[in-house]
Amino acid sequence: MIEVKKKDRESSESLIRRFSRRVQQSGVLVKARRSRFRADEKTKREKISGAIYKEKVRKVVNKLKKMGKFDESTFKNVKKKLIK
Repeated sequence: MIEVKKKDRESSESLIRRFSRRVQQSGVLVKARRSRFRADEKTKREKISGAIYKEKVRKVVNKLKKMGKFDESTFKNVKKKLIK
């Protein structure tokens, strides 16, 4: 945390200027901007379960395509069934 105390006979404008300079030098704003839109990384367990789910969906979709029964509505139903 950045802290600036007012000196004797110092104007509020110069205090604000000194504070903003300290903030710039500390790199707090740079870190905040960098992490603003960054998504948290998935855990190893989440990655594995996601990959397993995708593989199951892919197998069912390929099977339906071979039978000629694949369309968007069946795709949504397949995804709903696999989530449960």
